[in-house]
Amino acid sequence: MAEQPKYQSIIVTGGAGFIGSNFVHWVIDNQPDVQVTVLDKLTYAGNLENLADIPQDRFTFVKGDICDAELVDDLFSHADAVVHFAAESHNDNSIADPEPFIKTNVEGTFTLLEAARKHGTRFHHISTDEVYGDLALDDPARFTEDTPYRPSSPYSSSKASSDLLVRAWHRTYGLPITISNCSNNYGPRQHIEKFIPRQITNILCGIRPKLYGDGLNVRDWIHTEDHSSAVWEILAHGALGETYLIGADGEKNNLDVLKAILVAMGEDPDDFDWVRDRPGHDRRYAIDATKLRTQLGWQPQHTDFAKGIEQTIEWYRSNPDWWKDVKEATEAKYAAQGQ
Repeated sequence: MAEQPKYQSIIVTGGAGFIGSNFVHWVIDNQPDVQVTVLDKLTYAGNLENLADIPQDRFTFVKGDICDAELVDDLFSHADAVVHFAAESHNDNSIADPEPFIKTNVEGTFTLLEAARKHGTRFHHISTDEVYGDLALDDPARFTEDTPYRPSSPYSSSKASSDLLVRAWHRTYGLPITISNCSNNYGPRQHIEKFIPRQITNILCGIRPKLYGDGLNVRDWIHTEDHSSAVWEILAHGALGETYLIGADGEKNNLDVLKAILVAMGEDPDDFDWVRDRPGHDRRYAIDATKLRTQLGWQPQHTDFAKGIEQTIEWYRSNPDWWKDVKEATEAKYAAQGQ
């Protein structure tokens, strides 16, 4: 294994969002010599409170848009590496209005790549398993790095587009890049529009949870701390130009996840309502992380899903001020969509 690069200064785009902020916390806790600059536009999914307890001498926050070429160029001139989390990422929102997804996920990534090319900045791109489309429920196969792209929503199509741009900038311009495609993250600081925190906060508010379609859609869950450690491993030791899939063998269908949440919160496992399915709802995602585990030696630490769910529930129960102000508006939006 190659010697770990001595990154002294990294930029984390989207570092005030769910997965990005958890990565920032992980770096601060595990890489004491690294300074972090967070670039975040602070859209509805970004929250400065996610970074409130980080020592001020370890990180800098910059409010800005990844499409702002002048700002991005200035920031990249002072950094050794960038980890690109910033993205519009909610499937339902992409179906209702695709334009912000193309702007941020495609044009924003292009802007970052051009700055990285100018300054020779090491570039790690965070992507999703949704670029591969979906798998049949009875299919034993899992996604690998060689699975053809088959995105099915405006969101996953925009992420697939950004992945291809990153690969092109490596092949055409020699930009030092890696890409990771990850399964569904869960854990603290996730916006309550997402599946697991929406169910948890509904129960905490006395609202009956809601479940799409038949509830049998399968997602491959990974705790956000495991995702963070994998991303750093790829940044530090990954082969340039390569893609690595990040997963923790956490396949579960939505019905089982919801029932696990209900039971963990002392509720009847059948105390929820069914709602109509969303358009083009992918049936199953499943990650084969063999390459990451064998080539880089990474292993997930949060392998007990029930325990991880309990810890996640406790975080939302203990931090109502973090989510209560946006709960009513979130539920009103879903109600208008019949969900």
